[in-house]
Order: sequence, then C-alpha cells, then structure tokens
Amino acid sequence: MKKPVVALVGRPNVGKSTIFNCILGKQIAITQDTPGVTRDRLYGNAHFQNYSFSLIDTGGIDGDDTDFTQDIKMQAVFAIDEADVILFIVDGKEGLTTNDFIVRDLLLKTDKKVIVAINKVDSRLSKEHQYDFYELGFSEYVMVSGEQNIGIYELLEKVCENFEEIKEEDDPAIHFSIIGRPNVGKSSLVNALLNEKRVIVSDIAGTTRDSIDMPFTYHGKEFVVIDTAGMKKRGRIYEQVEKYSLLRSMRAIDRSDVCVLVINAEEGIIEQDKHIAGYAKEAGKPIVLVVNKWDKIENKDQEMKRFKKLIQVEFPFISYAPIVFLSALTKRRIHTLMPEIEIVFENSKKEIKTSILNEVIREAYSLNLPPSYKNRRLKIYFISQVDHCPPTFQIQVNSKGLVHFSYQRYLENKLREAFDFTGTPIVLQFKNKGEE
Repeated sequence: MKKPVVALVGRPNVGKSTIFNCILGKQIAITQDTPGVTRDRLYGNAHFQNYSFSLIDTGGIDGDDTDFTQDIKMQAVFAIDEADVILFIVDGKEGLTTNDFIVRDLLLKTDKKVIVAINKVDSRLSKEHQYDFYELGFSEYVMVSGEQNIGIYELLEKVCENFEEIKEEDDPAIHFSIIGRPNVGKSSLVNALLNEKRVIVSDIAGTTRDSIDMPFTYHGKEFVVIDTAGMKKRGRIYEQVEKYSLLRSMRAIDRSDVCVLVINAEEGIIEQDKHIAGYAKEAGKPIVLVVNKWDKIENKDQEMKRFKKLIQVEFPFISYAPIVFLSALTKRRIHTLMPEIEIVFENSKKEIKTSILNEVIREAYSLNLPPSYKNRRLKIYFISQVDHCPPTFQIQVNSKGLVHFSYQRYLENKLREAFDFTGTPIVLQFKNKGEE
C-alpha cells in the first residue's frame, strides 16, 4: 500500500516550514522570517496515531513573474499533483492578501481535498482575521500555531480522516527505485529486468508519467521495482523536463530500500547525476551505480577502467557504491545487477556486536590520535550501533566540538575496512559522555 501524500502550500512567509517541522517533530526545513527561504520541495515521513503519510513542504507562491518565482511555483504544482490532501497555509495575523487568492485559484483547479490552516493564531490580532478566510471558498478550516503547537492535533485528525491505518505486517519484498535524469534508459532497464515490455520506452525525455511499482521474483526472492515518475507536460510550467527530473525522483527514493542510479555511458557524468546521487545519500539509501548503454562503447576494457576512475572523481561522496556496466537494450551484463542490489540491501541491515565495534575503534584511535586543539584532545570512550538501514553508530566522546570532519571520515573508513558496508551509507553520531 502506497503512503498517502500531504502537501503544504501557500504564499511566502505564512509559516509552512514551521508547520512542516512541527508535524514531523524535528527541524528539517529552514525557518526564517525572510520570504522565499524554502525554494525546493522537502519530503518527510510523518506519523499520527495509527496513520503514516509523506509530507511535502513547498516554496511560497506569489504573483511575481520572475524566473525564481516561476521555479518555486512549478515545484509547488508538482507537489499538488502528487498530493492526496493539500494543507493551504494562510497567515492569521496578516489576513488575506492578493497572493492568497493566487494560491486559491491554483487549488480550485484540482479535485484534491483542501484544508485551510489559519496559522499564527497565538495573538488577539490573528483571531480578528479568522473569519476573513472563509472568503476563499473552501469547506474546511483549522486554527493553528506552528510556533506554539496549537491546533496541530486537530489539523492532523482532519488530514487523516480518510486514510487507511497502517497494517502491522512486514513486506518481504526488497523495493528498489530506478533513478536518474531523463533519457538514460531507466524504463528500458525496468523492461529488461522484468523481461517484458511493461513500461513505455521512448527517446523523448519524460515519457514515464507516474511512479510505477512492479513486483517480480528473482531466484525465489521477492522484489518491487519502482520506475521513477515522469513529468506531465502541461504548458510552460512543465517545460523544463531535464532541470526538474530530480524532483520527480525524490519520492521514489524515499519509498525505496535500494536506489539504482542510472548513468548514460555515451554522455558521461553531468552535474544533475551528482544531485540525484546526493539526494539518495542524504535519504540514507544504499546505492548501486549503473552505467547503461554500454553496447554503444568501443574499447570496453579500456573505457571501463577510465569510467571507474571518473566515477571516483565525480562521486567521492558515494565511493562505497558498487558499479555495474550493462546494456538494458541488448540485455548484455544485465545479470550482474540483481546480485548487487541484494548485497547492498543486506549490508544496510547489518548489525555489528558492540564488543567488536569497540575493538575496531580503539585500535583506530591508537593508530592515529586526533590532533589537539587548544591543549584539548578528542577522547573516544564507547561506540554502539543504535540503528540500521542505514547502519548508525553512536560514539561517546569527551567533547563533540573536538570532532573534526577529517577524523570522522577516518573513523568511517576504519569501520568500512573492518566490516563490509559496500553500497550503504553509514552514520556516525557523536555524543558527550553522560549526555542524554
């Protein structure tokens, strides 16, 4: 069962990001009084009672016709398209503005459930404006304060009233998404894996319109492949397909156990490939790199060595990812992909005994003492694994402020030398001794 999607939309500076953080219970979106701080959509997984849903924060929509505001509007329209429920956030202190009506007109074109959240109701002034918002013409209104956590419970009750409750049953299948920029061969790869033409394949970028989940069995194990959603081309706002393919990949990444990043062997690596890989890493997902269209390459042995070196230079932040060279069109080397997906998934679930972890870290510390700073040196007392998918380790130290990023990277490398974490990111969390 796919999670429902809830999108926060509204004009700039009405407090969308504050409500986003409040619902998720953690600081993810940057919150400032400056309009336009949130440019890109942000995704989070939210939970309320027995319900779970994906939450999207968007940039503020206003009437300016600059490229900047059109970009933000486009991202908001994507979010509205994805959403099952839309939270229209308005400013109770400031009252109705022209930009609120611009957002209203956009939302009236959808057939989605819209809840108007009148934010900032923590003052007498905001309550004076509350009835003005009924002019917007929607049927559901909730008074909230993201800053004071007022009305959020009532808001979430309305959001979830038609959602299905989470069923406590494990899905045995490994879910992996095929991600990458347009026209690198993602749909061809899906068809090759499924051995049938289940996805439309075209040279035109953006052919895949929706995120498609396709279950299959490989060597007796269950898998679900997610072909990344494409973009509906409706007028000017949907034209820049190449630039915004990253946004179409985000939700597929969030729903995946493993991400398969496809690169076009003919075109090489471009900046957009790195952005997509970066998002998968930030989401904590294991990654397999696929260099597709390998049938078009001459001098394959020589080019494979060159490509591996190029990947090391261009993707240093995912140096742990295995690389697979294949041709989805001819199915040459297609058999090399699924074993790698299984390996990186199992590595992401790996749990290491505390005693062995401490042996590795003690040896690493003694071999390379961290540099002292103002006559103080970092001391490591204890390490334990606190989570998996991705493997997450908590390290007790004398002072977190003494942890330099280069020493953190050294410790990560030592853990990777000792244990096979191929394909998966690992997270190191530093905690002062005695800190809760």
